[in-house]
Amino acid sequence: MRRTVAFLLAGGMGSRLNILGWLRAKPAVPFGGNYRIIDFTLSNVMHSKINAVGILTQYRPHSLMHHIGDGSAWDLTGRTRTAAILPPSTGMDDQDWYRGTADAVAQNMNFALHYQAEQILVLSGDHIYKMDYTPMVEFHKQKKACATIAMMRVPWEETRHFGVGIVDGVDRIIDWEEKPGKARNNLASMGVYVFDADFLKEALENRSGHDFGKNIIRDAIANGGVYAFHFQGYWADVGTLHSYWQTNMDILNPESGLHLHQWKVRTNLEESGIIGDRPPFRTNKTAVIRNSLISNGCSIEGTVINSILSPGVRVEKHACVRDSILMQDCVVERGASLFDVIADKRSHVGAHGRVGVGDPHKPNCRFPDHLFTGLTIIGKDVVLPETIQLGRNTIVAPQVRPEDLVDRDYPEGSTLVKVSSDSIGSAVQREVK
Repeated sequence: MRRTVAFLLAGGMGSRLNILGWLRAKPAVPFGGNYRIIDFTLSNVMHSKINAVGILTQYRPHSLMHHIGDGSAWDLTGRTRTAAILPPSTGMDDQDWYRGTADAVAQNMNFALHYQAEQILVLSGDHIYKMDYTPMVEFHKQKKACATIAMMRVPWEETRHFGVGIVDGVDRIIDWEEKPGKARNNLASMGVYVFDADFLKEALENRSGHDFGKNIIRDAIANGGVYAFHFQGYWADVGTLHSYWQTNMDILNPESGLHLHQWKVRTNLEESGIIGDRPPFRTNKTAVIRNSLISNGCSIEGTVINSILSPGVRVEKHACVRDSILMQDCVVERGASLFDVIADKRSHVGAHGRVGVGDPHKPNCRFPDHLFTGLTIIGKDVVLPETIQLGRNTIVAPQVRPEDLVDRDYPEGSTLVKVSSDSIGSAVQREVK
């Protein structure tokens, strides 16, 4: 793998994650208690012994850049190893920003050429899976392919969300359907590509558009030499609120195939507020914990069932958290109950509040395409007052405080926004509108 260089696409906005993606890039969203989504692809790069990875950022990159640091958490630092942050050229013209995945790689081909790359891996930073890329690169070499795509079988009803390949008897891709309404095959792209470096350089220079799936891959198939590498194992795209919640819940299911410790996923333990700064979690005799992942620094006096708690979460006496994901430093006060909730960092639920109750089938009124499966989403730095009642499929925008609320009881499908005139509150309101 010495002559293989990776590009990791990490600039996505993650609009379908709604408020979880408003203040950070999608790959930087916390996942599985101690991790961020991008940790999985970075760990795959590390375990595949790839020495150089260029991380292509764009949308709200600060938390992502802070998390990656110098790459040492994944052994990607030193004289011959690097994890380089590659933002777009931010000049005076709109075209200086990345206009698509292919354009992002095209603007940074010199990075790969500097390391004398013979093969170039193009990876997505927002998927949950474990993969050693070495067999795929060897397959690519054996086939003398110009491009190889990692693919897996998906349920037929899911094919409309993917690029779908039509293959011949030797796994050569002979046709391509991008998010088809009625697919001819259910062999879907995982967003993992291997390219011959010379081919990719020429293809990017002569591309008809700015996206890999729609342009580079389709054009390459027309010229032959594109192959499918079959992947068997756990893989999840956490691009929607429900898939994000479900994939976290899969951590708690030993039959799911998602095994954090077996996968040896790495994260940046030196990042402020993460494990290295936290004591072991503590409980007392009133605590009840069942089938849950509890991180360092948590304090549990109430009940936690089938839930994932990031570092520093506090669940007070007689409080109940069920089927929920609570990110760093959340607080659930005495007597409060949370059902099917995703709560971003430092959110605070007041005493005897009830969050996630009522009819799960009534979608969110403002974002019906984002939230319709019965979850309730609480944004970063939210403080909810005592005895608050929130129905399912409700969204609470970041930094909402008790003074922003006109009531204590909100029905299913509500959206609560900050009404103060500060800049963040105004930005949130513009997003909601």
